[in-house]
Amino acid sequence: MAAPVDLELKKAFTELQAKVIDTQQKVKLADIQIEQLNRTKKHAHLTDTEIMTLVDETRMYEGVGRMFILQSKGVIHNQLLEKQKIAEEKIKELEISSCNALLLSPAKTRPESHIEFPSRPQ
Repeated sequence: MAAPVDLELKKAFTELQAKVIDTQQKVKLADIQIEQLNRTKKHAHLTDTEIMTLVDETRMYEGVGRMFILQSKGVIHNQLLEKQKIAEEKIKELEISSCNALLLSPAKTRPESHIEFPSRPQ
């Protein structure tokens, strides 16, 4: 009689372990993406800072594929600001989804409430 209960417990435990591993992988992936977005944001900020020190008449080129297009300083500045804003929004989204994944992860729930333990025979 103890064997079916042990199998149920083992099955529930393995499912719980799989969910925990899945959640950990999602959080790790989100952290990597956040790190990459932070680098992109910082790169855009540094580039913008350097561009703003240049004279307005300076010829600037935007890389598009294999070619370069002549752009004004204002256009390049706006593109860099937009790039920073988009990166910041994506970072916030990833942080929220990462926090939600951690809060809703099976490790934080009480799995024993879903499993009925048999009373011990006396």
